[in-house]
Amino acid sequence: MGKRIAVTGGTGFVGTALVEALLARGDEVVVLTRNPAKAQANAVARGSLRFERWDASREPAAWVEGVDAIIHLAGEGVFDARWSDARKKALVDSRVIGTTAIAEAIRAASSKPRVWVSASAIGYYGSRIESSPQSESGHAGDGFLATLAQAWEQAASGAAGQGVRIVHPRIGLVLGKHGGALAKMLPPFRAGVGGPLGSGKQAFPWIHLADAVAALLLLVDTDGLEGPVNLVAPALDTMSAFTKALGRALHRPAIVPVPGFALALALGSERAEALLTGVPVVPAKLQEFQFHFRFRAVDEALADILR
Repeated sequence: MGKRIAVTGGTGFVGTALVEALLARGDEVVVLTRNPAKAQANAVARGSLRFERWDASREPAAWVEGVDAIIHLAGEGVFDARWSDARKKALVDSRVIGTTAIAEAIRAASSKPRVWVSASAIGYYGSRIESSPQSESGHAGDGFLATLAQAWEQAASGAAGQGVRIVHPRIGLVLGKHGGALAKMLPPFRAGVGGPLGSGKQAFPWIHLADAVAALLLLVDTDGLEGPVNLVAPALDTMSAFTKALGRALHRPAIVPVPGFALALALGSERAEALLTGVPVVPAKLQEFQFHFRFRAVDEALADILR
């Protein structure tokens, strides 16, 4: 028998694929969104899928009552705009306010979910060049992305002690056809002017969209998994290795590096710094629970996506 699952961020890049996977296995899904009419119009009609309006800053979360699981993915896109003070506040608020509201709703609910999968990101480990791969026991890093991820995870602590298993998937760079980092990289690479950002030595912790979705399902279903879980492929690729693989997949050269100073001019120094540095991350808990990665190597992942 399927589960009743509530999803925030269910109309986004990862969320859309996740909702499809939940429906395909027979779950009943309610997608919480600011514009349910628009989401409904864009969705394929399914009897076990419905959309409800949710504004975490204003409305009570009655939908928490009676659901088996909550998957919380909502949050403004980190690299969608320059990091002004106002943009940083929007990035924090879009994560912390919603997460805090769900925690409060869980505390108030008489029929609580069994599990809450509340998203985080590998930005938790900070922006630095480091050779030592970080498992889930790795320490928090410095910088805005690390502070953002820490605040995001901390906001869920209000639901601690409520008999609800809380999991924080620290999601890497998700690779897929219709969104994420790859969609932004494809145009210059297809034009033959792609290449690594900066030195190319920084880590590039990626995961194929199909594996990201399968891992999220594992987190919902597996009672022993809780706390932070790194959602990245086991390959420890650098930016340089990834861009070379992308060039091979597209049969284009990938030798035009983007200098750090040019990236800083285009994006702002702080946002550029986050792209020019990176911490290698390993999926220790997924491997411990014998998660089957369909795409362990970047060449395999890109071949699937771009074929």
